[in-house]
Amino acid sequence: MDLKQLKAIVTVAEVGSVTRAAELLHLVQPAVTRQIRTLEQELGIPLFERTGQGMRPTEAGAIMVDRARRALGELERARAEVQPTPGAVTGIVTVGLLESTSDLLAESLVSAVAEHHPGVQLRLMTAYSGHLQQWLDDGDLDLTLLYNLDSTPSLNARPLVRERLWAVAPASAGLRADRPVPFEEAAEHPLVMPTSGHALRSLIDAAAARAGAGLNVVAQTNSMRVQKQLVRAGHGWTVLPGLGIAEDVVRGEVSAAPLSEPDVWRSIVLGTPRSGRTPPAVEVVARELVRQINSAVKQGRWPSARVDGTDGSAADV
Repeated sequence: MDLKQLKAIVTVAEVGSVTRAAELLHLVQPAVTRQIRTLEQELGIPLFERTGQGMRPTEAGAIMVDRARRALGELERARAEVQPTPGAVTGIVTVGLLESTSDLLAESLVSAVAEHHPGVQLRLMTAYSGHLQQWLDDGDLDLTLLYNLDSTPSLNARPLVRERLWAVAPASAGLRADRPVPFEEAAEHPLVMPTSGHALRSLIDAAAARAGAGLNVVAQTNSMRVQKQLVRAGHGWTVLPGLGIAEDVVRGEVSAAPLSEPDVWRSIVLGTPRSGRTPPAVEVVARELVRQINSAVKQGRWPSARVDGTDGSAADV
């Protein structure tokens, strides 16, 4: 197999059409068809099936497309890391950001990297912690923010920030930042919660157990946006990190207060793979991301957050 075949199967899988793939690859349609058939003959198994919705990978095809995409990505990274100018840092870096942090960090990180390291290309992915950890383990991310995670055999976890969780209610509830809400009081209301197994849900369930409170869960979702939407519509209260609801509170769309009795915190870490060489481009982006986070906390742009101390303690900022 060769690179042209790999590019062909990845592009066809992404657009679902040989004709469209040929246009994107600047080839004639028979050439793309021939590349796919040649690879299928070499492997002895069909990689695509034609459906009413277009070309769809078979089970074997999906495996090949996934591996081909990673192989092409690694070659692209290797090409970008070749330094035409001595001392210049170049390369492609894929960064994972927690959904709740993307509004605060994405633009500032891109601006800082563009200013200080113009040879570095950034790719940003946003998701919940569990998905980001899986993508890091699979090699799809170079570094990522995660929470409530210690170092494991597969990754290093550097503590960055501890952030308090807040009770979030409709604006009419009148919750205030200077009046913490006891967990037991919040649990008396119908609750819109993250789905079971979600890391944030695990934190909430553990806090409920400590408070001896039962949870009246009326809806579950894996989307922070949907959580807030349902709260605004009056379906119940929810629990979210302060960063995720700060702008909503300012706009008067919801009201919020820190949880107490017990206080509930999440610890955000920087996750990086343990295995393999760390390219210089990844190192400079990691340093810049940490710098942006520390600046946001110190300037008060990250509500109720503390920078984690190197000894594992949390320092008030």
